[in-house]
Amino acid sequence: MRVLDEAFFPELPNYYRGKVRENYDLPDGRRIIITTDRTSAFDRVLASIPHKGAILTQIARFWFEETADIAANHVVAYPDPNVVVGKRLDILPVEIIVRGYLAGTTDTSILTRYKRGERKIYGITFPDGMRDNEALPAPIITPTSKAFDGGHDEPLTPEEIVVKGLLTQAEWDEVSATALKLFARGQEIAAKRGLILADTKYEFGKDADGNILLADEIHTPDSSRYWMAESYGRRFSAGERPESFDKDFIRSWVVARCDPYKDPIPEIPEDVVLAASDVYGRAFEMITGKPFVADESGDSVKARIRANLQAYYPDGDWG
Repeated sequence: MRVLDEAFFPELPNYYRGKVRENYDLPDGRRIIITTDRTSAFDRVLASIPHKGAILTQIARFWFEETADIAANHVVAYPDPNVVVGKRLDILPVEIIVRGYLAGTTDTSILTRYKRGERKIYGITFPDGMRDNEALPAPIITPTSKAFDGGHDEPLTPEEIVVKGLLTQAEWDEVSATALKLFARGQEIAAKRGLILADTKYEFGKDADGNILLADEIHTPDSSRYWMAESYGRRFSAGERPESFDKDFIRSWVVARCDPYKDPIPEIPEDVVLAASDVYGRAFEMITGKPFVADESGDSVKARIRANLQAYYPDGDWG
């Protein structure tokens, strides 16, 4: 299988490895972001899914282009299917999570907290009697702290964000209003494709001039929860989990076999990994309306990326 487990290139400067992406900061203020095939949840890497990195990068490209009139973003160029070159930003220390449904599996999700008996969550009061995956009256924002260096995100309220000095009131007003507009555009386009965009997360950062730009990724199956619209009503009425192609595919397999926050993660079988790859391919086609065609050039995905990044090596010579 052509899988990109890692993307370390010693010839490139200022390397930083995240859970899924590997980054290089160039001297001119640009950042090379390489999306690997790793998939993460519960603050750890679970598996590597063939073609996942390229699919996520290209889905994000689709959405950055579809929302450019709402929010300026960090993108400069796409030299490879797995790579985006963007402006280097100072990432704001708050993740903006927008939710349209009472859903989720992590300990910061509103469904998990609601089922524990909480009714005031992220500063928002929820009524009794709500059901799993029920539509909210209107989309809400449930912000969390941005956990750098592999830490754990923590729930926040808008008031806490300002009081703690994470963002100014003006910054919070800007990013929250932009996030709701982005989510509305995402739901609108998704609906035309037979999909429900149930929730998603956005990250923003400041460029060298202090402008706030949309960063990271947008409306990908890793950062969002998509459901199939055609079957949602039937499954909801029956109390069944909505049909999806998001990261819950792997999450749910893990949760059924262990406590992912405390126990070792069991090895995920190859058939589950390959099925997940098919899910990502289907996601690309449904979201963009185009078939996904893998770039099979080069001896490996890493070799192809290395060749496509030659122009970004500081000396222009990869030996």
